[in-house]
Amino acid sequence: MVFEMPAAADTLRLGAALGQTCPWSEQAPRLLFLSGELGAGKTTLAAAMLESLGATETVRSPSYALVETYALREGLGVHVDCYRLSDAQEFEQLGLRDYFAPRTLWLVEWPERAGTALPPPDVSVSLQVAGAGRSAGIEAMSAAGAAWLAALERRLHGSELK
Repeated sequence: MVFEMPAAADTLRLGAALGQTCPWSEQAPRLLFLSGELGAGKTTLAAAMLESLGATETVRSPSYALVETYALREGLGVHVDCYRLSDAQEFEQLGLRDYFAPRTLWLVEWPERAGTALPPPDVSVSLQVAGAGRSAGIEAMSAAGAAWLAALERRLHGSELK
């Protein structure tokens, strides 16, 4: 599915809706991959998601720290930016294996730079910049992802984001 986002507020609304419809699990983490060129809105979308899930501290871009974690109402948020990584081995060296736990939501920017070190996502979001606006291509990559997108569509039904 593709969502048109002509204004910055649309990116925030989509991020909040993705957060509010996240299907938390007692068995496994949820993974959402964010792709797109620099400045496409990946961190803005991730921040809106985390804030909608109850992050009380300021959501920061993980570009320099590589990883930021947030206590959320339903569990833990792990926001990772892989832009500065060159391969799966560098991702493994971050020592994040313990965060692949139930009731954890992973938001991964530039996931392709982590190579095979990441498990497959539940949802993949590809952000595109076109003129003054943006669009988000969203694809379910697992059964949990399909349920997530179905809930997202129900939440956004009738809004400007279509």
